[in-house]
Amino acid sequence: MPLHLQFGTDDLLRCRFAVSPLCETHEAVRTLRRTERHGYHLPWLRRIHSAVRGLDLTPLWLLMPQHGGYTPDFLGPPTLESGSPAPVFADELERVRGTDPSLARAELVRSLESTPGAARSAAGRAMLDDPARAVRELADLTERAWHALIAPDWPRLRDLLEADIAHRARQLAEGGLERLFADLHPRLSWSEGTLSVRTTYRGLQVQQLRGRGVLMIPSVFVWPDVVSGFAPPWQPAVLYPARGVGNLWQRPTAGSAQALSRLLGANRAAVLSALDCPASTTALAARLGLAPSSVSAHLASLRDAGLLTSRRVRHQVLYERTALGIALLCGGAEPEG
Repeated sequence: MPLHLQFGTDDLLRCRFAVSPLCETHEAVRTLRRTERHGYHLPWLRRIHSAVRGLDLTPLWLLMPQHGGYTPDFLGPPTLESGSPAPVFADELERVRGTDPSLARAELVRSLESTPGAARSAAGRAMLDDPARAVRELADLTERAWHALIAPDWPRLRDLLEADIAHRARQLAEGGLERLFADLHPRLSWSEGTLSVRTTYRGLQVQQLRGRGVLMIPSVFVWPDVVSGFAPPWQPAVLYPARGVGNLWQRPTAGSAQALSRLLGANRAAVLSALDCPASTTALAARLGLAPSSVSAHLASLRDAGLLTSRRVRHQVLYERTALGIALLCGGAEPEG
């Protein structure tokens, strides 16, 4: 059953984007145990293997049920309440540390009930008996996970997340929420003022936003899932997969550009390589110093080969790489780790 987020007039004005290093940390922790997420992250998983062995992530995993369960909202309080669309990790963590113990206990109960036997386990009973201590220990563990799993790569991850937000902002400006939600994720749909999110969680099915709006948070690690929820008192939020994850961990080799040029020809290879974000024929011609007619011919050939896709946005046609195009571009790249 989908979760339905019902918008009012004020909510339409309060749909915003933010980057959250805290949410990325918890999604990275979750990814370690979810093999369906591993495909794009194998180089990263190999590289952080030793660091993971030095961490006992069991308390966090206990609160991350595998199939449709609830993770306490206080572990990743929506970013907008901090007043910054791009907070630093330390500020977000301080908000976790400041969680009211009574609220923490209520959310811990709800989360532990999602996993049979979790509430009766020694770790579960300890959390419920002393929720203030549980908050401190979970925050400390999250901090260690941040330094081991995310911090070394955060500048790169942040750039990708911010690039996604820039792309979504253009979509919102060009076509409003209908255009934005149509392209965000296959499990999201927009109809008559309601955003429907198909998740595996079987809890609350309808949320009246009542002027709180929705915070949209791109994530490197949430693919192929989409995560939503955050019942009151939290800001409603949706975590969705950011664009460009497929070649995030690839590092070009010295001969990859030459190999692509030999395969496609120098100018076609240059056009394919230049499409890190959707662009028009005119923009690509200016960027590459080629005649627009020449770029148009190369784009047509690449699109016919299934390496690009195109879509009309008002008076211009934008081109971007398909999954096959990304795979070809990265085929001569070397995975990190």
